[in-house]
Parts: sequence; C-alpha cells; structure tokens
Amino acid sequence: MQSIWKSKGKKLHTRNIEVTTYDYDGQRIIVEGFLKDDRFQESHAATGETFPKGVFHHMVIRLLVNCSNLLIEDVDVNLIAVPREVCRETIDCLAPIKGLTITKGFMSKVKKMAGGNKGCTHLVELLQAMAPAIIQGYATHQSQKPIGIDSHQAKMMFQFLVNTCRAWREDGPFVEMFRKKLNMK
Repeated sequence: MQSIWKSKGKKLHTRNIEVTTYDYDGQRIIVEGFLKDDRFQESHAATGETFPKGVFHHMVIRLLVNCSNLLIEDVDVNLIAVPREVCRETIDCLAPIKGLTITKGFMSKVKKMAGGNKGCTHLVELLQAMAPAIIQGYATHQSQKPIGIDSHQAKMMFQFLVNTCRAWREDGPFVEMFRKKLNMK
C-alpha cells in the first residue's frame, strides 16, 4: 500500500535524536544523547527575529550510570548550537538529576526539576528519548556474557518491562516466564 502522505513540497525541518551507550569501566555505562534540529528555510519569529537556515539546536547529554542500581552518577551537557544566547543559561538545568535512579516515575521527576521555565524543553525532550535507551544499553551491558541472573537486577528489569507493550503485558507469556524464572508470584 502506498502512502498518500508522500512529501511533495520543499523540505522545511528535520529533528534527529541519537542515543548511544558505551561501556565505561565494567560496572558503569556512559549514555550519550544528541538532539539536532536543522531548518532548511529562513524563518521569521513572532518576536521579529529572523533565523537563517541551518542548524537551530544541537545539544548533547552524557550520563554516567551505575549498572548495579541504575543511579545517575554524573551528568554532562553540551550546547553546541542554540538559537539564542539566553538558551545557554540552561546548561546546568539537568544537574539536579545527578543521584537519581532511573526507575518508574523518572521523567516526571525530571520535568519537575528541569521542565518549564526552570530549564530547556529540548534538553528534557532529549532526556525523555534517552530514558528507554538507557534501559536497552543497561540490558545489553548486563547480558554480554551468559552468566546466572542476579535476582536484584532481574527484578529491576522486570519492573521496567511489565506493561510497556503488548508482548510484556502483565497477563502475557513473557511476564509469566520471567516470574517463573525469578520465583515471583
């Protein structure tokens, strides 16, 4: 079936988000996220400003995450390109997430700490895209070798997976299999 939504006009904008996980020291991982907005046309803001075509936002978040408990040990933000100099005032808006554990409710805590006029919506959006990728990177890091399952870490993963999609629904076969493996009810 062909889409009726084929692009016919001139390209206006692209947003690219990339998240990569790296091993740091065997016990910790670095999760690096990039957000880049490109505008392909000159644009005019309601403020009267004119923005040339080109890179509009380009930002990086790097997190050092402990794999024993999914605790964020350190945060690094780099604002490579922003539309206004005042945007650079948000460079430290994610500093309060240092010490948080990535668990259910993580993003709601982040939004309270760094959302709205406390921070940068684009950094919060990037972190929101990174959160599930952190779990994927953690899972890949932990499963590199076929070793016995650490019950604490397995239960932590179980919390993330239940009801995240149809395959991992609470009454589904994967959850049942996982519970049996962990001797959970």
